[in-house]
Amino acid sequence: MRIDLHNHTARCNHATGTIDEYIQRAIELGIDIYGFSEHAPMDFDEGYRLGFEEMKAYESDVLSAKERYGGQIKILLGYEVDFLPGHMDRRVLESQVDYLIGSVHFVNKWGFDNPEFIGEYKNRDIDELWQNYFDAVAQMAKSGLFDIVGHFDLIKVFGFIPKKDVRLIAQNALKAIKQANMVLELNSAGLRKPIGEIYPSALLLEEAYSIGVPITFSSDAHAADQVGFGYTEALYIAKEAGYTHAVTFESREKEMINF
Repeated sequence: MRIDLHNHTARCNHATGTIDEYIQRAIELGIDIYGFSEHAPMDFDEGYRLGFEEMKAYESDVLSAKERYGGQIKILLGYEVDFLPGHMDRRVLESQVDYLIGSVHFVNKWGFDNPEFIGEYKNRDIDELWQNYFDAVAQMAKSGLFDIVGHFDLIKVFGFIPKKDVRLIAQNALKAIKQANMVLELNSAGLRKPIGEIYPSALLLEEAYSIGVPITFSSDAHAADQVGFGYTEALYIAKEAGYTHAVTFESREKEMINF
């Protein structure tokens, strides 16, 4: 079976296309389980996410699509939540969804993956930045609030690579993910970014496999033509690392399926 759980809608203000266009593309590609995980609202960086007043409409749109396409594909409802202490909202964290993706997009409120702020990299020690990022990922896992780790090594997006072995930098975060019983997504959006590599790297995926962290698959589509993008590459590195099963969700309960 083919899974794609991390995808967006036009409600986030930086994606295009209708829900139906995304689903119809997923059906064309033979995707069996397709999840929407819109950028959850919060009182920070509001321009890149849906508003609190849109939550009911977003959830209703996805659930309506789930009924309409029930005989062709399984549709799941989720949110991608920015882990930013002091800004996460219980209305999101307590919502009735199939899963929550926890993502780190900010280091000390700097949106490090936003091209608008790329100039800040010249002011940073890259090794220290990577450690700060993975410390935040570990903190996110330890919160116990989320089901899936979003784009685990997103910090590499613009190709600023540390001198220190990334496995050492990320080891505590991986241990925290394992202890929290979370799932690591293979997110192919990195292939569309300057780094040109899936999140996480094959090296970090091997580390995850070695300690028993399960995986799922995501294309992180922000347009219908990005649905399913990079799946062949993601499947290849998953198998190379040793994986044979992936995780899907329903009402925040895991199910392992063979891919």
